[in-house]
Amino acid sequence: MTASANRANTPALFPVVDGLWGLRNVFVNLYYVRTSPTSWVLIDAGLPGSGPKLVHEAALLFGADVPPTAILLTHGHFDHVGALGHLLQVWPEVPVYAHALELPYLKGLSAYPPPDPTVGGGLMAAMSFLYPKQPLDLGPRVHTLPADGSCPHLPGWRWLATPGHSPGHVSFFQEASRVLVAGDAFVTVRAESGLATLAQKQEVHGPPAYFTPDWPQASRSVSLLAALQPTVAATGHGIPMRGSELRQALVNLAEHFAEQAVPRHGRYVNTPAEADETGITYVPPVHFPVVPALALGVGLAVAGSVYLLRRR
Repeated sequence: MTASANRANTPALFPVVDGLWGLRNVFVNLYYVRTSPTSWVLIDAGLPGSGPKLVHEAALLFGADVPPTAILLTHGHFDHVGALGHLLQVWPEVPVYAHALELPYLKGLSAYPPPDPTVGGGLMAAMSFLYPKQPLDLGPRVHTLPADGSCPHLPGWRWLATPGHSPGHVSFFQEASRVLVAGDAFVTVRAESGLATLAQKQEVHGPPAYFTPDWPQASRSVSLLAALQPTVAATGHGIPMRGSELRQALVNLAEHFAEQAVPRHGRYVNTPAEADETGITYVPPVHFPVVPALALGVGLAVAGSVYLLRRR
């Protein structure tokens, strides 16, 4: 990818580095990682209804009827786990791994905090009240990532806790190449904007604001990732970025996170949601009128959601 990469010149299935491919699933990315000539790992699992497409693209890369050795999740939001029901039927022996603090949302024990459609000032934020909210229940198919930071079936990589966007959000880092798969800890598109999401112009931004319930944690996570000085960052939304442009933009975001990423107002701006191993334990009350924001966004939301779902 170059600094001028955008949706028009970047295919839906795109190479990131040797052995790593991304798939743009409407507006969210997932990643295929080759770990040997005959094995691979899937990172994240896209939108609901996208399972057949994910399996088809995997067959193009690795051959038909070659399941991954594991599915690793950055977190459990609907756009990162939506195809798991289909995938686990097609690949009945494949284990799923996530951080311990994500398990309540993957075992049907807790829903995430409600999204905040008033932040970000864009179509994707305005539509967030329509997004699926119920937790998955993967039962015994989902396992906790090892406490030592290693990545099951993904040698040479380690996971890092990068909470804020969700309680157990993690990022994956390959030490030798300094390649980072960051999930939604930060993204390379203005995720709140429908127009920016369609254009896919490369820009470093904070996590999608409408689904981020803990801004102090999100800030610390960006600082942690900036300190890694990654050569490439493949994120949950947007086209991967690389080189000095990436590193400078990421450091700038870390140093000016409050000004660049944190909304000026919003449900979670001054009071984060709280969570533990059982799920969400506290959600701050709404202290501002949401009806005007929803009324403004609902007309665009219906038309925009149909349009986005047709884009590939």
